[in-house]
Amino acid sequence: MVNHDEIVYKQPMTDRSPLSPPGRLLCGPGPSNVHPQVLEAMRKPMVGHLDPAFHAMLESIMDLLHEVYRRQDGLALALSATGTSGMEAGFTALTEPGDTVIVAAAGFFGARMAEMAARHGARVIELRAPLGSAVPNDRIIDELAHHPETRLVAVVHAETSTGARHPLAELAGAVSELDALLMADCVTSLGGMQLEAGAWGIDYCYSCTQKCLGAPPGLSPVALSPRAMERIRSRRAPAPFAFDFELLRRYWVERPAVYHHTMPILSYYALHEALRLVLEEGLEERWERHAEAGGYLQAGLRERGFELLAEPELQLPQLSAVRVPRGVDGPAVQARLLAEHGIEVGGGLGPGSPPIWRIGMMGTNATTETADRVLEGLDAMVPVRALAGSAA
Repeated sequence: MVNHDEIVYKQPMTDRSPLSPPGRLLCGPGPSNVHPQVLEAMRKPMVGHLDPAFHAMLESIMDLLHEVYRRQDGLALALSATGTSGMEAGFTALTEPGDTVIVAAAGFFGARMAEMAARHGARVIELRAPLGSAVPNDRIIDELAHHPETRLVAVVHAETSTGARHPLAELAGAVSELDALLMADCVTSLGGMQLEAGAWGIDYCYSCTQKCLGAPPGLSPVALSPRAMERIRSRRAPAPFAFDFELLRRYWVERPAVYHHTMPILSYYALHEALRLVLEEGLEERWERHAEAGGYLQAGLRERGFELLAEPELQLPQLSAVRVPRGVDGPAVQARLLAEHGIEVGGGLGPGSPPIWRIGMMGTNATTETADRVLEGLDAMVPVRALAGSAA
């Protein structure tokens, strides 16, 4: 039994000097470094969330998101919450208790989708595949044919835990023909690789701001098809207030705006500038830059004897899951990279993950120069002889 009289509680920090965080090269699975122009945008005068000037900016953000998602119809906006909330918003808006949901899970975030759908009362059919691969589309379609009552199919476009891509374009048309909606996790794909929400027929996409878009964490850009909006309007019970897209639409679209919640104003300034920079660069050019940087990093890793977790034909350019060689202490290498080189890389995610490092080439960091810095850091940490044995 705890004797509370003997507990010594930590005293609050008494240092009142201004914050001075260290400079880092953020090459993990996210966040990535914020573009300087995005940081500068957050220094602009703040207005209120009901100010007409702010409403004009939100309208501009919607237009920019439609372009970045390549979706000209439906609704595109950004939730005042992280990508995880974007995932949850999709399930709360598009499903009701008892609905059948098929989830393709080949990594941590696919499994999280399945768990989240179950928490909201869905009857979940979880299709699993080994880490580094993707659930075959034929298997998803076969399962959908056996369960024509399915209301939603959910997949991860770019699995952040493994560095593997799901062949999303080939899946979407078949799902819509069978009258189900398609939901895609685009957290690590938006702005970093080809994504055609409209042409591919994806009904609900969600993402985040801190990866390939190069903005601070905190918002979740989403795009919904007209079919998704119709599903929301035909619900038997209203969606949770915070994720009610009909209420959000009234705030973002209708004028005068119908108050919904107090927005994190400066975060929206940052998103606006980040999206503007994406389109100033050009979407295809940005995709190519990520492909070049990721391919350059991965070639350098293979030349050094490292192995990648993802199947080669599914390998993401912007996120590389690198197997830790046998005899090498993966977390110790991460700690030394951070302490001695100022470089952050990620480790494995979830209890089933093998020993890996997750290295991101995202946003402003998607350059061959950044890749060289990471490779030089690894050269200093991992002796060549450690690579003689295969990965752990």
